[in-house]
Amino acid sequence: MANLVDRLSAVAFDLDGTLVDSLPDLAAAANATLAALGRPALPEDAIAAMVGDGIDTLVERALAATGATPSTATTLAVARTLFRQQYAACLFNASRVYPGVSEGLRALSDRGLPLACITNKASAFTLPLLDAAGLATSFALTLCA
Repeated sequence: MANLVDRLSAVAFDLDGTLVDSLPDLAAAANATLAALGRPALPEDAIAAMVGDGIDTLVERALAATGATPSTATTLAVARTLFRQQYAACLFNASRVYPGVSEGLRALSDRGLPLACITNKASAFTLPLLDAAGLATSFALTLCA
């Protein structure tokens, strides 16, 4: 039986939590947003439980966790805009590429496999994050939300 890698024609990866530990910067952006709205900060582990369904859901969950109930779509839109601004400002401050990722991507690429990054993160954040992480050139294709 052939080695699994020898049978592959391409490899796709998720970004957050797979290639990059982005939780510290997501938490920092969420807490900066909450502070700007007069809400208390949340511990990183609480924010970790809120991540995974996109920025809009993260913002809604963070507001709810602090007891805030956005009364209008406008209030929620303001919070989402604040988060996007905060996250753009700290995109790769504390985030880190997981150990072995760069070497693993290089090894797969050296075997001639095209690599893709597929994420629900918006391209406005994905592309600069991959660049800052030194991973942008690893991918033949990047698909974003």
